[in-house]
Amino acid sequence: MRVVVTGASSMIASALIRLLESQGHEVFALVRSDTEKLDNIIKSNSVHIIETDISDMLCAKGEIGCDCDVLFHFAWSGTGGAARNSADIQQKNVLYTLDAVELAKELNCKAFVGAGSQAEYGRAEGKLKPDTPCNPENEYGRAKLKAGNESRKLAKTLGIKHVWLRVLSVYGVGDNGFTITVSSLKKLLNGETAEFTPAEQMWDFLYCDDAANAFYLAALNGKNGAVYTLGSGQAKPLKEYIRVMQKTAGGKIELGALPYNENQVMYLCADISALTADTGFVPQIGYEEGIRRTINWIKEVNSNG
Repeated sequence: MRVVVTGASSMIASALIRLLESQGHEVFALVRSDTEKLDNIIKSNSVHIIETDISDMLCAKGEIGCDCDVLFHFAWSGTGGAARNSADIQQKNVLYTLDAVELAKELNCKAFVGAGSQAEYGRAEGKLKPDTPCNPENEYGRAKLKAGNESRKLAKTLGIKHVWLRVLSVYGVGDNGFTITVSSLKKLLNGETAEFTPAEQMWDFLYCDDAANAFYLAALNGKNGAVYTLGSGQAKPLKEYIRVMQKTAGGKIELGALPYNENQVMYLCADISALTADTGFVPQIGYEEGIRRTINWIKEVNSNG
């Protein structure tokens, strides 16, 4: 199978590429020329790195130069900080997502699998399901919701299978340094005190390799036009996850040192029953094991300078 992955240096995308390579598939990995995460992408003769800006994805067809089977779309600008609430930046991402569908058509792909977000829901009661009403509260969430809906319509018109996964809290190898997992582990490993809110909110964490497997299975077995919520399917108090990080990394923690955010979500959990029923996806990597792997990666990055 030949596969295209946009945003290939991001955490889930790079984990997916490792999985695809291990399964013997050929991968065309699209990345920004200025990415600082190029080392996240596995080095292999079957993985071809193509540098292209998100606004020029359609130009990648010439460099790929062959028909492909699936396009996985992860590329997205403005995922952190103030850019998440920039209507201009986020609405451009919608257009880039449609470009990705057009690229899939140009390459004769049979399927398009896109990365959505929990932000599409806003604050909701109970487990998040594919049919949970969406009331996004920021421009990022609104753009992800629109991108999923508009790309689904375009894919249907072009005769391409479309699957959209709304991703909850994924962590692991290749994660951003500002996330609660990586930033906290770095402090703990350095012998610093990691400060937190009371951390009483119920949360759902999923390791990146499990997330990658979900995308892979969705491409193979997901229903055309389906939306799936992606997480572990289990929620625990955030402070329990924090204590696992401390137990594994050492260091000190201080719960309650920080206030909750004004709009703090206190319950986040995915209902993965539809995803499991349709694709066979079941998380395999427990949180303790995932944290051990993440710590090993952080140490490796630090040792390499």
